[in-house]
Parts: sequence; C-alpha cells; structure tokens
Amino acid sequence: MTTASTLEDYSRLCVHTITTKAWSIEEAMDRYVAAGIGGITVWQDALKQRKASLIGEQLRARDLSIVSLCRGGFFPAKSAQERQQSINDNRRSIELAAELGAPSVVLVCGAVPGQSLDTSRQQISEGIAAILPDAEAAGIRLSIEPLHPMYADDRSAINSMAQANQLCDQFDHPLLGIAVDVYHLWWDDQLEQQIQIAAKKQRLFAFHICDWMTPTTDLLNDRGLMGEGCIPVKTIRNYMETNGFNGFNEVEIFSNRWWQANPEHFLQQIQQSYLKHS
Repeated sequence: MTTASTLEDYSRLCVHTITTKAWSIEEAMDRYVAAGIGGITVWQDALKQRKASLIGEQLRARDLSIVSLCRGGFFPAKSAQERQQSINDNRRSIELAAELGAPSVVLVCGAVPGQSLDTSRQQISEGIAAILPDAEAAGIRLSIEPLHPMYADDRSAINSMAQANQLCDQFDHPLLGIAVDVYHLWWDDQLEQQIQIAAKKQRLFAFHICDWMTPTTDLLNDRGLMGEGCIPVKTIRNYMETNGFNGFNEVEIFSNRWWQANPEHFLQQIQQSYLKHS
C-alpha cells in the first residue's frame, strides 16, 4: 500500500521514459503515479504517433511533473546542410517541449568522428546561438549535458562541467544551463568546484542519476541502479543540494540487463535503490 510518507519520499524522484522503455508513455504515467513518483522526463520516441499537447494534459491531470524533454543537440556535422537540419530539428524539439508543457530540453551536444573536437565545439556553439532565440520565444530552458569522454568521438564534444560552464559563459543567457549526470561526471576531480561555479550563475538545471558497473560490458547500455556500482551518488547529490539545487533526481538508466527484467519489478528496484543509495 502507498502511504503518505512514501509519497513524500518519492516526491523528488523523476523517472525517464527511456528507463522503463517497455511501457508506453500512457502505461508509464499510470505506473509512476501509482508508485507515488513525482516527476517524469519524456523522451521524444515516447511521443511518436501522439499529440504532445494531449500527453501533457494527461500528465498534468495525474499531478505528474514534466521535468524535461529528451533530447535535442547533435549540432556538429561535416556539411552545412546537415548542420542546418540539426538546427531545424532542435527548433522542432523546442516546439514539442512547449506543446508538451516541458520546461526544458536536454541537449546532447554531438560530435563527428574524424572531425577535430575544436571544430565540433565551434559548431555546437553556433547551433546553440541559432536556437536560443527560439527557446527564448517559447520560454524553454536548454540544458547542456556534458557526456563522459568515452563519447567524445561521436556523441558529444562537451565532456566536463568545466567545458559546459565555458560554453554557457559564451552566451550568459538565463535559459542556458547544465544537466549534471553522475554517469558522465563522477570521475571529475573538479566536479564540486564546477558545480559551485554553475550554481553561482544559476545554471544547475537538471540532475540525472544511475550507477557505473564494474566491469562495464557495454559503454552505452550497461548502467546500473544506484548502489550497484562505484559512483558516489549521495556525495554528488550533496554537492548539488549544498549549492542550492532543489529540483528532481532523475533516474536515467540504459541497461540491456534491466530492460529484460519485468518492468514493474524494475520500477520497484529503482524506488528502493533511490531511497537507500541516493
């Protein structure tokens, strides 16, 4: 039975739809609400063949907070035509977030194999500059998510909090901030200081949690529940909250192992590990 105290315990817990991808978004929203979970981050694939505004209405009717839309970004490309297409796609993501009622779009910034990181970072900056007016018009925040350096070849040329802060410094815009994901940043010995810098400039937009498995069998799809691996999730959460972050703790787990499990059992395990290890 769900009690009032349990509801309070999970009031700042958010689950990404990709985490429980076996469920449609309609089933996910009902399952999350029944479990007392307070928030949901919606991945764009969950909205396929659906009207985003209607899904937003359904989520709000259930008092489920829409935390973010995932994901935009992927700005770098070798041709100008491809870069413009990415900008167009990101503008559509902003529109989709507004239709859904999501306050933020998470940006996985992108990279191109064989292209220098400096060039990719310049193209990321140019892409953000192109879509910031759209974000401003819609009132949607853009959350830069630095990715682990192992993804610097093809997923993101922004690989640390310091780089994300530097990118934000180029624009100094209140709608441009950072999504802190423990999976990507736990290794950084400057993480606490960089979180402090971001906090002073009001850039701490999101906080994603999971764990790093040892050994890791898949660099993308072998994330663990909090407490299964080596990430000091509680410590990093303390960095965030000590510096004023009071948003949702978003569980984002890509795991072939957990995706093969019963999704209801998986959600129960998420809740237990959240309380014990987050």
